[in-house]
Amino acid sequence: MLVWFLPLFLLFLMIGLPVFFGMLAAPGLVLWLNGQERDLVLLYRNVYNGMDSFPLMAIPFFMLAGELMNRGGITLRLVEFAQAMMGHLRGGLAHVNVLSSMLFAGLSGSAVADTSALGSMLIPAMERQGYTRRFAAAITAASSVIGPIIPPSGIMIIYAYVMGESVAALFLAGIVPGILVGLGLMVMVKVLADRYDFPVASARKSWPERGQASLKAFFPLMTPVIILGGILGGIFTPTEAAAVAVLYAVVIGLFVLRTLRPAELPEVLARAGLTSAVVLLLVGAAMAFKTVVSLSRTPETLAAYILGMSSDPLILLFLINLLLFVVGMFLDAGPAIIILGPILGPIFVDLGVNPVHFAMIMSVNLTVGLATPPMGLVLFVAAAVSRERVETISRAILPFLAVEVLVIFLITYIPAISLTIPRLAGFVE
Repeated sequence: MLVWFLPLFLLFLMIGLPVFFGMLAAPGLVLWLNGQERDLVLLYRNVYNGMDSFPLMAIPFFMLAGELMNRGGITLRLVEFAQAMMGHLRGGLAHVNVLSSMLFAGLSGSAVADTSALGSMLIPAMERQGYTRRFAAAITAASSVIGPIIPPSGIMIIYAYVMGESVAALFLAGIVPGILVGLGLMVMVKVLADRYDFPVASARKSWPERGQASLKAFFPLMTPVIILGGILGGIFTPTEAAAVAVLYAVVIGLFVLRTLRPAELPEVLARAGLTSAVVLLLVGAAMAFKTVVSLSRTPETLAAYILGMSSDPLILLFLINLLLFVVGMFLDAGPAIIILGPILGPIFVDLGVNPVHFAMIMSVNLTVGLATPPMGLVLFVAAAVSRERVETISRAILPFLAVEVLVIFLITYIPAISLTIPRLAGFVE
């Protein structure tokens, strides 16, 4: 009977119950009906235990760093740098949107923060230049999924925590896939720009002007260098690196660029605290949910079912990609990783798939799900920022989703895309 918590959980999602409450209500109700009061107590105790982790402290720190840089005008400097480099192309602001997302990914690691921060600036600017609002919102949502792929990445910290992998290895493995998603989106923008005669954002900048824009963006662009350099150099742990990123953002905003005022800090802390609380509550609920998954022996049942479908790892990887893509439409990436990672990861590792490679397959697929209709979280954020309906954004985003799905399959079947940099750094054999 215990296995019925899964369809009950899906039912709760379909009727609109928030994911956090669905994760606790579905298994809790089934345990109560099954007379397992002791396991019911364990379920709710694990909500706190799931959040009580030093490695997970990196998530609120990275979110705070992103909020500090956004409020301090650092995001604007990244956009200006991107426009100096790519604004002269046809469809220039759309290219700028994608490149800005790639740069902003190195600061926050959050797709939602990317959509909110860049969308509030670039969607109105693109509309003024003649782009439709739905297209501007669609490219913003599509490019924002790069945020959790290029390091630092909140979902990769969660994956490493759940699966016992190296955070540094996952960060390094995400660099090339993230760049590949960005380049693929730019190719699609060029195709659409040539077809629909998109406007040029600005005249080609001279090299001195580009150099000036680069100097203005120097301190923001140093953030991922400090984070990755410190982690790889053994100077600090990923959690300590996140705290260093916060300190760096405060120093740059208050004393170097002087674009952040002390009076703004309480609001920044409140916003970062609220966002972090949502994420950590989901992680806690997902870890409790994982307890019931183990009690129900669902992993063993599902593993036997998957292995019974085929013995060819290539076919199984294709099928798992389809499963993850569907899951990503309805479930946020963090909870999905916590629930499905312990189930699917060991199956494919036993089949010979490198654990870091599988981490990238799962993380990138579920991240793209953030922009996938009907329940993609960044679609709703883009709709709120642009005041456009989710349905119209969903139609406009389809060409970009096709590119991202293609990149997912490239990552799946060409392991070197994910593993080359970690292997060169000594994290993968």
